[in-house]
Amino acid sequence: MDHINHTWTKSFILAGFTLSGTLRPLAFLGTLGIYLLTLAGNLFIIVLVKADSGLSTPMYFFISVLSFLELWYVSTTVPTLLHTLLHGCSPISSAVCFIQLYVFHSLGMTECYLLGVMALDRYLAICRPLHYHTLMSRQVQVWLALASWVAGFSAALVPAILTATLPFCLKVVSHYFCDLGPLMQLACVNASWHARIHGAVIGVATGCNFVLILGLYGGILKAVLMLPSASSRAKAFSTCSSHMTVVALFYGSAFTVYVGSRGSRAEGTDKLIALVYALLTPFLNPIIYSLRNKEVKEAVRRVIHRISSVLRAA
Repeated sequence: MDHINHTWTKSFILAGFTLSGTLRPLAFLGTLGIYLLTLAGNLFIIVLVKADSGLSTPMYFFISVLSFLELWYVSTTVPTLLHTLLHGCSPISSAVCFIQLYVFHSLGMTECYLLGVMALDRYLAICRPLHYHTLMSRQVQVWLALASWVAGFSAALVPAILTATLPFCLKVVSHYFCDLGPLMQLACVNASWHARIHGAVIGVATGCNFVLILGLYGGILKAVLMLPSASSRAKAFSTCSSHMTVVALFYGSAFTVYVGSRGSRAEGTDKLIALVYALLTPFLNPIIYSLRNKEVKEAVRRVIHRISSVLRAA
């Protein structure tokens, strides 16, 4: 009977960050500001790509899909982060906790697959320019995007279900959202087998994509170095630099949390690192990918000109 009582925990408590009374409202306002800017920036990219025909290329299609994903990704964890910053330790029902765990990891693995697809797009554009539009037709783009979402949400089922079936004796989650490591620390049983399964699933999903990205960029580098002029090499590198920056940010922080040894890091470090891939990367993506891009600036001017023309005509 005691085992049965432990297997169902009605709620957990999110510990959040330990901050002094004066820092708490500043952290809340800063996080809220970044969150709102993240939503606005990614919505801006989606609307702009849809509104301007000059951005109707595979690269911008995938950027808009990534922006759509980031809207959900950042909204999965930031509301609970804001709540813990405002109120301190916050209760969360077990059902909501496990749903958050599943959705967060589904979107994270979907982003891994999508970053691999975007690397493939750049490889075909630079290394197979004559066949690029045939190989990356609109139908292929849609199928690749859908496949990324299906693969991500399918892969995340395994760690989410295994974690939800653990018996829990403790309730305080040492994080600002429900994540695998902090939840498994609350289990009544030895969860090392679960941890190995989680590591295998997440490792295959992220590691294979990372190896694919490295291989594709190896081919891109080889092709770019063979281009005759320095200007053409610079242009080719500029179309890849944004993607490489986001890959480095996302994979670097995620690997540190999910692949590195927890025992070798100070307590609370994982929460800070998680802010990079859960909040900072979605915030920076519109800036890194598009807002400093000449094509996007020209598209903004065209859209503003069309809107002003319509208003004058009215």
